Amino acid sequence: MTRHPSAPGAFSEPPKKSLGQNFLHERGVVERIVHAVNPKPGERLVEIGPGQGAMTFPLLDRHGALTAIEFDRDLLTPLTMQAASHGALTLIHANVLDVDLTALAAGAPIRLVGNLPYNLSSPILFHALEHAASITDMHFMLQKEVVERMAAGPGSKVYGRLSVMLQAYCEVTMLFVVGPGAFRPPPKVDSAIVRLVPRPAHTVGIDDAQRFSDVVRAAFGQRRKTLRNALSTVMDGDAITAAGIDPQTRAEQLAVADFVRLANHRTPA
Repeated sequence: MTRHPSAPGAFSEPPKKSLGQNFLHERGVVERIVHAVNPKPGERLVEIGPGQGAMTFPLLDRHGALTAIEFDRDLLTPLTMQAASHGALTLIHANVLDVDLTALAAGAPIRLVGNLPYNLSSPILFHALEHAASITDMHFMLQKEVVERMAAGPGSKVYGRLSVMLQAYCEVTMLFVVGPGAFRPPPKVDSAIVRLVPRPAHTVGIDDAQRFSDVVRAAFGQRRKTLRNALSTVMDGDAITAAGIDPQTRAEQLAVADFVRLANHRTPA
């Protein structure tokens, strides 16, 4: 990473493989991310996994204040030291999966940003979804393959549970690709920046979030099966037909709205 001259060598700890750490260092990529986030006065920014501050400090320079959630205790002191010359950094030492983002927002929506550890990307995304009502938007660096799955449409080979679950609650946009050389150490895969904008609650249209999740999980549990067979544990063929869906269809052929319709359908008692 590019270190601030007031704190040379502040980050002496090497990236930890056990934590999936790949530190971003390419200045041009950082500038594109900050431009994409485009923070405005009065907004509350929360960074997940600031690492060595590659995005943290430019965001602080631009916005003046930032809250960051960092799990690696060894990074807390150097982050605090180096941030002093950039702006007001509030550090939370925690696993983001243990952080109540709604409580953190405290009634004022937050904007999430982060270079997520690739081995925890899906759990973090689903955790954020649980708090979508308190989030304005999210800008994440993820493995390119994961972002392609997130943004995929029906009929795509990579369209699946992640696509449907995220797109049901958010507008998902892949912004740009980042090569391995932008990181230290370089990962073995390309990365990408994705923007997620939670949909207003009244437009989502899902009656029961748990049932929706169960239907989507079952539908994609065995992709080669028809819906009649894949959904046999949650609804029968007649119920699928009554929801306006052909039971012989396979999950990857359905649009997000079709899954919402399936989950909302209840067989009369």
